[in-house]
Amino acid sequence: MENFGYQYQLTLRMFLDHGMNYAPNQTIKYRDIFEYTYTDHYKRVKKLCNALKTLGVKEGDAVGMLEWDTHRYLEAHWAIPLSGCMFHTVNVRMSPEQIEFCINDANDKVLFVSEDFIPLIESMKDKLPSVKKYVLMTDRSDEKFENVNIPGAISYEELLAAESDQYEFPEISENSKAALCYTSGTTGNPKGVVFTHRELVMHAIAVCIQWGVFPPLNFHAGQTYMPLTPLFHVQGWGVPYFAFMLGCKYILPGKYEPDKLLKWINDEKVDVSHCVTTILHMLVFHPDAEKYDLSNWRVALGGAKETQQLAERAWALGIKTISCYGMTETCPAMTLGQPRVDRNGLPFEDQIDYIIRSGIPWVFARKRVVDDNMVEVPNDGKTVGSIQVRTPWCTQEYLGDPENTKKLWANGWLNTGDVGYVDEEGYLMVTDRDKDAIKSGGEWISTLILEDAVSLHPAVLECAVVGIPDDKWDERPCACIALKPGKSVTAEEIRDHLLRYADEGKIEKWWIPDLPGGYKFIQEIPHNFIGKIDKIKLRELIKSMS
Repeated sequence: MENFGYQYQLTLRMFLDHGMNYAPNQTIKYRDIFEYTYTDHYKRVKKLCNALKTLGVKEGDAVGMLEWDTHRYLEAHWAIPLSGCMFHTVNVRMSPEQIEFCINDANDKVLFVSEDFIPLIESMKDKLPSVKKYVLMTDRSDEKFENVNIPGAISYEELLAAESDQYEFPEISENSKAALCYTSGTTGNPKGVVFTHRELVMHAIAVCIQWGVFPPLNFHAGQTYMPLTPLFHVQGWGVPYFAFMLGCKYILPGKYEPDKLLKWINDEKVDVSHCVTTILHMLVFHPDAEKYDLSNWRVALGGAKETQQLAERAWALGIKTISCYGMTETCPAMTLGQPRVDRNGLPFEDQIDYIIRSGIPWVFARKRVVDDNMVEVPNDGKTVGSIQVRTPWCTQEYLGDPENTKKLWANGWLNTGDVGYVDEEGYLMVTDRDKDAIKSGGEWISTLILEDAVSLHPAVLECAVVGIPDDKWDERPCACIALKPGKSVTAEEIRDHLLRYADEGKIEKWWIPDLPGGYKFIQEIPHNFIGKIDKIKLRELIKSMS
């Protein structure tokens, strides 16, 4: 039979076009520096598409960017993939060695570089053979880059000024590579995670449904949106794409400064953000937090487990939070700690146990927990196993790394490297990263649940639990504790606090760290460049304290 239909391709253009049709006069605001409309933004996106041609970029090439959350970054989020290229969002919080590795591994042809990172690129430019052109970006109005040792570099605004705002987006396949980001690489070089247009579109649609149609985030059209997950971190979780489709006002914060973030949330009446737990922790425990009205704000959290302490503190400030679970390879999220429909409207204290769970799968997503033989374990709330997932947006490959890609997708499921369990209601609870799990006397101890319990002591600001060697039990937990300013507490008092939780059945009594070596009081908990607790550094710190 002859086919007369049209095979519609799911590309990011659908979000851009709809936003332009629906809200051409909506505002995008970058800090207190720059503000323009969707229409102006759209014209600059097209200018940037033409500029990529001028720079010699061809379809399929990788283009990298080192920048904070600015209007320029948002322009690149559209222009680079819609030109048929792959947008490499360079994680600027990586070490210089990792950044150099990622640029070379991606084979970036052009690098867009913020003024803040010019010295870094100057130091490694001779080690980046694939990079042919550099585009420099600044917030300064004069656009002058004096004494810059990067031959042939051009300024971003100079580049755009020379281009037309007329551009026809090419017809590209939904399976073409649109974005590239790199894993943290804590045990070796970072791995390049590739996403196609289709994967990014499907993820954005799922987030839009899960955060908009279902409570409690209630993310609707025309609201004010401020991303607090860096745009270089898995494309800002894909939210900037569908927020444009919804005609939302953007508040782009640039470099994160707690005082300014609190002010903008208050002044701009921000409705929705997303961030890792450490960012929210930094804001709600800021000494000036109570001076601002944050009661309009709703926040989706990822990167680490949301503790009960954090949820309660946010709630006290009027902030509604909810946990998401995922990883870079899942684009990044795929479950949500949302109360089921029969629990909507309950008081916070009756919902909190659900809010801080890893959650139930989003629409289109599936999860399972399996034993060592890949047999699914019972949903009994206690049987721990390896977490595997399937979604239409999971990455299908690590760039140029078939061996690790095969391991990631062994048995036809994406192997997350996390361990956890599923309870009788179908909620997933992640208990550990596989590499961080503690096995004591042949039994598993959940570090995340133990951390949550310790953090509920009124003197504790943050806690992280790691395993330490033990002659009898192989491993025992060690609680590393940072205290709130002006507070003091003893190891014995923390242990007594945990014993009360054990008596209430919230933790196992044998999980409780031993005196005296199971408690370490430190000035602050170390975090890596994406805000997760750095347990490698913690173990090294414990060794140095022994």
